[in-house]
Amino acid sequence: MSVEAYAQELKAALHQYPNFPEKGILFEDFLPIFRCPKLFQKLVDAFKIHLEETFSTGKIDYIVGLESRGFLFGPSLALAMGIGFVPVRKAGKLPGELVSAVYQKEYGTDVCEMQKEAIPANSNIVIVDDIIATGGSAAAAGDLVKQVGGNILEYCFVMELDFLKGAEKLSAPCFTLLNAQQEALKEAN
Repeated sequence: MSVEAYAQELKAALHQYPNFPEKGILFEDFLPIFRCPKLFQKLVDAFKIHLEETFSTGKIDYIVGLESRGFLFGPSLALAMGIGFVPVRKAGKLPGELVSAVYQKEYGTDVCEMQKEAIPANSNIVIVDDIIATGGSAAAAGDLVKQVGGNILEYCFVMELDFLKGAEKLSAPCFTLLNAQQEALKEAN
């Protein structure tokens, strides 16, 4: 099955909530995918197929997932690919020697961290998260990977709010499985 075929089936499982979290926003909830083991497997399979087609076997060393929704599928994807998973957490959540990065949020700044020894220098990394909006948290995760000497091959997201142009802030190619937000906005207008 192709990535595109998986994406069509996964899009059909999304739930839409108009005016959430505030008026004028169409919130697309991808959490129903995790309620159905077959759909969850298809989500992992779609990313795995994409990564195997894009990068030669053995080229990816680690999947780096952002707290918290990157934790939902990042470890499963890493396991399916037979590679390691490294979490990026909010400040104060990890023990040991850490690297940290500050990033801009809608109402101020935040800090994310990663354990310094989690990724050996020159490792090849794919960074995953649920949604790319402004790109701030994903770019900060990329900064963490660079601080420890890792090579970012790609950023992967389930969905993208492309009108916010977050992918422009990223230092490596960006793959988005579902472009549902863009389509949903067209349907809502």
